[in-house]
Amino acid sequence: MLLKIFTDGGSKGNPGPASIGVVFYLDGKIILQHKEKIGIATNNDAEYRALTKALETVKDRFNNKNENSDLKIEIYSDSKLMVNQVNGLFKVKNNKIKEYILKIRGLEQEVKKEITYHYIPREQNTYADMLVNQV
Repeated sequence: MLLKIFTDGGSKGNPGPASIGVVFYLDGKIILQHKEKIGIATNNDAEYRALTKALETVKDRFNNKNENSDLKIEIYSDSKLMVNQVNGLFKVKNNKIKEYILKIRGLEQEVKKEITYHYIPREQNTYADMLVNQV
């Protein structure tokens, strides 16, 4: 089984009122979506909060070892910076981002599934972007 997750975060102003959007596809069908206001934040904070929410949801909903033993997880974002930081290609200097990375690594350990992170152009992330703009 393949779980594809598209995440997005945005802020009106930087920092400013921010929100996140996450869309979950299981074998090509939308099974879940999440949108949420997160208060005042930067764009980077919002992107990382969306990714964290995605991983928390996977941990809570898909961690039954018997049902989902063959589950592969692909996460897509239009934040090139975040994807490259999470993949270890860019150094992380900001302490707040380091905290997000530590939280993400902890969630990855709890999920216990293969997870890959992919950068996509904004045009390929329209549904998650729409959710961000709805709230």
